[in-house]
Amino acid sequence: MENQTPIHVLLIEDNPGDRRLLQELLRDVASVSIRLEYVDCLSKGLQRLGETHFDLILLDLFLPDSRGFETFTQLHQQEREVPIVVTTGLDDETLALKAVQEGAQDYLVKGQITGELLVRSIRYAIERNRAEQKIREQAALLDIATDAILVRDLENRILFWNKGAERLYGWGAEEALGQKTTQLLYKGTSLQVQEAQKTLMEKGEWQGELHQVTKTAREVIVESRWTLVRNDDKTPKFILTVSTDVTEKKQLEAQFLRAQRMESIGTLASGIAHDLNNILTPVLATAQLLQMKLTNLDDRSQQMLQVLEANAKRGAELVKQVLSFARGVEGKNTVLQMKHLIREIQQVARETFPKSIEVWTEIPEDLWTVNGNATQLHQVLMNLCVNARDAMPFGGRLKIIAENLTIDENYARANLDAREGNYIAISIADNGMGISKEIIDRIFEPFFTTKEVGKGTGLGLSTVVGIIKSYHGFITVTSSVGKGTEFKIFLPAAMTSKPPDANAVTTMLGHHELILAVDDETAIREVTRAALEAYRYRVITAEDGVDAISVYVQHKDDIGLVLLDMMMPSMDGPTTIRTLKKINPHIKIIAVSGLLSSYQSADFTPAEVAAWLPKPYTVEELMKAIHRVLAAPIRY
Repeated sequence: MENQTPIHVLLIEDNPGDRRLLQELLRDVASVSIRLEYVDCLSKGLQRLGETHFDLILLDLFLPDSRGFETFTQLHQQEREVPIVVTTGLDDETLALKAVQEGAQDYLVKGQITGELLVRSIRYAIERNRAEQKIREQAALLDIATDAILVRDLENRILFWNKGAERLYGWGAEEALGQKTTQLLYKGTSLQVQEAQKTLMEKGEWQGELHQVTKTAREVIVESRWTLVRNDDKTPKFILTVSTDVTEKKQLEAQFLRAQRMESIGTLASGIAHDLNNILTPVLATAQLLQMKLTNLDDRSQQMLQVLEANAKRGAELVKQVLSFARGVEGKNTVLQMKHLIREIQQVARETFPKSIEVWTEIPEDLWTVNGNATQLHQVLMNLCVNARDAMPFGGRLKIIAENLTIDENYARANLDAREGNYIAISIADNGMGISKEIIDRIFEPFFTTKEVGKGTGLGLSTVVGIIKSYHGFITVTSSVGKGTEFKIFLPAAMTSKPPDANAVTTMLGHHELILAVDDETAIREVTRAALEAYRYRVITAEDGVDAISVYVQHKDDIGLVLLDMMMPSMDGPTTIRTLKKINPHIKIIAVSGLLSSYQSADFTPAEVAAWLPKPYTVEELMKAIHRVLAAPIRY
């Protein structure tokens, strides 16, 4: 400090003799310039600290207006950054230690002070204070870092724990310091941590992902960087760890990958659906035709045909559900009587769920109707019933209860998703495991699932909510661990005067019109021919688009309608339609396909056909479409 600005020292000392002694000792040391200012009580010292800057305080602990260590408290309230050297007449190691703990940089006994000792103490105090201040500044920078930064010794005991670590893991510094990271941050023994420690000692650093736990037992994923800090002699000293929380990032990546898989599944499902629909179409039509033609069959045979028809329809609906879910296909909304759908769900559950699960329903006969899509609402109820089944691995009771409900203003105020009006409320309740309070608020989140990997996508309930909200309805859930869960869906009622009769069938007989049926599947062509002929139509068939054009050119003056599959080899549906339109712009065409994407493709305009018929279709649906198109006036 030679040849520099004088060190400005404030001496707080009430004994004039001690003051003069310290002044003389400093004057004898010519190697350093010290500017000493004197006050005889603490109050004056505090006043001077407020008026000017000092590099150091020489403090007597026993002053007229202050006694002992309370002096430190008052000084720190005024000025905490100025280092303090205590001078006292008591040679007591306990007192000296206590003084340092309270904030003194050094402790000097008056009868043992020399000039050199005093100067060394002043220099040491100032340098140590600057070093500590620098460390505090560095620690403050570490505390504002978003990363979790900690220092641990070679036994993994925590020596430093910043604010970022507190935010990530939940433990405060006072709780973490001295704890072993292997016990605090991991569940049991981690082989990954052991390998990381081995690499660190061999190479001096390690970097990678770690699965850790927080104070609340929440699992987190961190990207962690370990650095081995060494002494001057190159021996290991401690380990610096910087960890970044990447839990949310990993979840988003997983969701993205799942979304990609779902997109791939959707593409695959579209192709499979086409083939399945081609298989189901002749099965369904054959079952219906046999029931109509073979009137002398015994009851058992008739029942078997009805089972065949019912299961073909169920297979077709299953294909529609897969497409609806995987491709986001939206079906047509109609007025539905939910009691029929609920009874169908009940039948499926009783046939497919474990026999240890009792399924029963409670449905009023006067249940109101809803305006919705049967496939989507079937998906909603099946999702909730399957979840109930999974919650009862050892058996139990599944209740499906429907009721008419009018929501008033008070109820609507209590539930933000509800609106005043008439609703159908459907409750799906089980007496299974229940849902804990910790996760019940997350169950509707996309990709959230408590099931094992490979046993659940986490999309079921989020899909349910999406469908219900699209109808301006809402859903509630109540659950108790060990007692069961109840989901209750509310659908706005469609207050029609008379619900449609689901079993009404109108027979639409033809007048011997000639119909060209085009399909590359032989079974579908044969069944279609049989169905049309049974309803008094004449039929001519073609196996692909090229064949269809050839046949149409030969019989164009007689053909009243073309029934055309959209996905065929050689020449597909859209190309065939455009070619036929060139031959006869007023030709009536019913487009048939197992994929809605064919109907919505960019190179095909729905206006070019008179009707659209999705596979597999019932004989009734086919006849209604033909009757409607033939009866419609020709568009010019």
